Amino acid sequence: MSEETGGYRLLHTMIRVKDLDRSIAFYVDMLGMKVLRRRDVLEGKYTLAFVGYGDEASSAVIELTHNWGHPGYDLGNGFGHLAVAVPDAYAACDRMRAGGVRITREPGPVKFGTTVIAFVEDPAGYKVELIQKA
Repeated sequence: MSEETGGYRLLHTMIRVKDLDRSIAFYVDMLGMKVLRRRDVLEGKYTLAFVGYGDEASSAVIELTHNWGHPGYDLGNGFGHLAVAVPDAYAACDRMRAGGVRITREPGPVKFGTTVIAFVEDPAGYKVELIQKA
């Protein structure tokens, strides 16, 4: 932990998902993350899967929570999106589209700027912004 942040560090963002396997496939196959750990909690009737690009000791990750038997979730209007850096937003969207991913904003420059972005939707309906980083 760095001294600049007073020892604070973002650990993870938790999102609830209805279909854990489809969500894991999206984050692993479409966004190139790895499953870092997965745990079934029998007493609580839920499963946790942590996905990300690096070790949890030094990188923020996403916690996918699946409550067994839950019919689904209302995403509400408070959550915005997750953001992922990609080398080529156009190629990433082409690959994801071919994989059945819904593209909700085609790649292109951000309004009033030059950074290329796109938005895709994960299987649970969460928005993921792709930000092209050269």
